[in-house]
Amino acid sequence: MNNEDVIDVLNDLIENCRDGEYGFRACAEHTQSTELRELFQSRARECGGAAVELQALVTQFGGRPEDGGTASGAMHRGWVAVKGTLSGYTDLAMLEECERGEDVAKARYQKALGESLPPSVRLVVERQFQGAQRNHDQIRALRDRFRAAA
Repeated sequence: MNNEDVIDVLNDLIENCRDGEYGFRACAEHTQSTELRELFQSRARECGGAAVELQALVTQFGGRPEDGGTASGAMHRGWVAVKGTLSGYTDLAMLEECERGEDVAKARYQKALGESLPPSVRLVVERQFQGAQRNHDQIRALRDRFRAAA
């Protein structure tokens, strides 16, 4: 894999991280639960930190790091607002949207891990994928808990 290909993969993941950061932040603004607000804010910070880590790798490989999210991520955040408005911004609705976003994040990391990445990059991507998996599992468990309580 040449440097340009590595940079493309990393920039895709940076956009993914920014989408997660902005999405979790949007959900934190609309949730009623202090527990969820703190969790979403924490996840937003983690996604932002992951993006910064990937941006440093892009620079190491001689590229220009992405700085924002994707159009589909912006649409997802718009959908969070629309769905939240329609459902009264229920905590369950925010969890369902976060889970959907985490499904996308996991898929993008899995796609990246299918590439022939340099070992140093692969280690970072694998670690971040594990974090995305953990986020997904935690959000799903919370969604199930809130669904059972509804």
